[in-house]
This record gives sequence, structure tokens and C-alpha cells, in this order.
Amino acid sequence: MDTIAGLFSFITTPVSWIIVQFHSLYGAIFGPDSGWAWGLSIVSLVILIRICLIPLFVKQIKATRGMQALQPKMKAIQERYKNDKQRQSEEMMKLYKETGTNPLSSCLPILAQSPFFFALYHVLANIADGKTIGVLNQQLVDSAREAKIFGAPIAAKFMDSSEKVAALGASLTDVRIVTAVMIVLMSLSQFYTQRQLMQKNVDLSVKTPFMQQQKMLMYIFPVIFAVMGINFPVGVLVYWLTTNVWTMGQQMYVINQNPTPGSKAQDQYLTRLLKHATSHGEVKGRGKKKTVAAIVAKGPDRNDIERKFITALSKQGLAAQADGSVIKSSEATADADAASGGAAKRQQPKRQTKSKRQTPSKPSPKK
Repeated sequence: MDTIAGLFSFITTPVSWIIVQFHSLYGAIFGPDSGWAWGLSIVSLVILIRICLIPLFVKQIKATRGMQALQPKMKAIQERYKNDKQRQSEEMMKLYKETGTNPLSSCLPILAQSPFFFALYHVLANIADGKTIGVLNQQLVDSAREAKIFGAPIAAKFMDSSEKVAALGASLTDVRIVTAVMIVLMSLSQFYTQRQLMQKNVDLSVKTPFMQQQKMLMYIFPVIFAVMGINFPVGVLVYWLTTNVWTMGQQMYVINQNPTPGSKAQDQYLTRLLKHATSHGEVKGRGKKKTVAAIVAKGPDRNDIERKFITALSKQGLAAQADGSVIKSSEATADADAASGGAAKRQQPKRQTKSKRQTPSKPSPKK
């Protein structure tokens, strides 16, 4: 881990500078040597980074949905060229190019965040050894070494020896209890985030190997974090736990406001939207109107959940429009008549029965 962290030493100066700026703020409130001052500085670093990564997160969501939509076509290619791996790869690349999908886009936030993670690890490792790094002078390093979160120094690790922990002015028991609790919370938050994605925001009408892979990752990732966590300093655990909680909340917002078509989350969202439309007699909000407009534009390509939504609107006497608005069905009929020029339907004469057609009409009597 130290070797990998050393590769990102070029970014330790900006990371340490950001931490020092936040520390000067929180130090004025909690005291410069307080664990809260240093801990909140790390939390603020995470929030700042994640705010900067929001555009990449949006790109990740679009890429993930694009991959889900391509799964049936990918499966067809795999079955068609199962004996020709080279042709299979060529067809896959061709499919990605035609649809503008990049499988690596889903990894962008993690890849972009990695340098900051390892840079923080490198900073905390130097603090543990009492060495200056970046803009952290000796006074700040000594202050950070003495800072404790629930009795555990921010530079201490679960696997540290009792001698090393004692040198940081803490007990091994305190360090192991705090780090163990944080590792468990970190793993649980990772598991819940992935589980939330799988259970609520996946198109349930399409069963593909991609879904199975995601399900496996739901169990594998928390185990990986738990194993790696025993070698993370408390400060890094604070960093990773904060980023997991941020991801969980950010994902929860996206699922509730912009769910994947065909998913359980979309069913719940459209149920709320139906209730909103029937209670107000209209759709309020640009996001809601955009959703209705997208469903209308799909026409016969709507999924079962979207068809159920349109049908439910009709039963309530409402009709969805192309601009995303919702009007009363009678108004929709009137608009349709107006669009056709308002011409009255031509009345067809009554059709006579066969017997009447065959019976000759009596001549009128001569005067």
C-alpha cells in the first residue's frame, strides 16, 4: 500500500493544503489539536472532491444505463459468435461505437478519486512517522499525531503494534475497537449501496449476465473493503466511510428522481407522479414534465410500468401530452377536434333492410 501511495506523491501537496485550510477553520471552533478538527477536515475534503466529481457521476449513471440497454444485443452477439472470440470482440467494439457506449465510463468516479485517496494515505503515513509532508510543517504534524477520534489517533491502523500505538499516545484496544467499528460500517454502507442499486434500479424485465455480475460484486466489494480496511489509518477509514455515505445518498436521490426504465424504482416514481397529477389536475415541475414527455414520445415502445401509468391517467379522466403536461380527457378530445378543423362528421343515411329494398315503391295515385 505504501508503494502504491508513493506513486501519487505528486498530489500530496494540494491534498495537504486543502486539509490545512479546513483545519484552520475547524481548529478555531474545536481547538487545533482536537480530533474533531482534523476528522472534519478529512470529511470536508471528501465532500469537496465528490462535489467536483458530480459530472463524472452523471456520466457513470448514463453509461450504466447504456450498458443495461445493450445487454440483450451483447448476449445475442455472444451466442452467435461463441466459437469465434476474435469476431465476438470485434462485434462488441462495433456495437459500443455505434451506440456511443463506453464500458469504462462506469468506473470514472472511482478512478478519478483514487489519486486523492492514495495521496491522503501517504499524508497520514508520514504523520504517523512524525515526518513533514506537503504544506504540513512539524507543528501541524505533531498536532495531527496527537488528534484522536473516539480515542484512536487518526494515523493509527488496526494492524499496528502496541508499541507504535503507544508512541501515538493511545491504547491498542481503543484503536482496534474504533477501526473495527469503522471497517464494519464501511463494508455495510458499500453493501447497502450496491443492494439498493440491484433491487430498486435495475430493469427487471431483462435477465442478463450483467445483472449476475452486479449481484456478485454486491458481496465481493464489502469483503475486499473489510480485508483492506485493517491496513488503513483511522483518517483513511473516515475518508472512505464518508465517501460511501455520500455515494449512498447521491444514488438514493438519483433512484428516486430519475429511475431506470422498467425498474421497481420507476414503478414507485410513476405511482407518486400519478398521485401528484390526480390531486393537482396537472404536472408541476420541469423534471416531472420531462418524464411524462419521454413516456409519451415512446408510444408503442413503452414498458409495462409506463403503459400502466398512461392507463391509470385515463381512468382518472386525464391525458398526457407531448410537452409533458397533463390535461382533462375532454379537453384532449376538444383539442383533437380543433386540430382537424372542427368539421362535423358526415352523417351517413340509414341503411334499408333487404325486404324494403326488394319491395317496389307504390306509384302515387293519378289525380
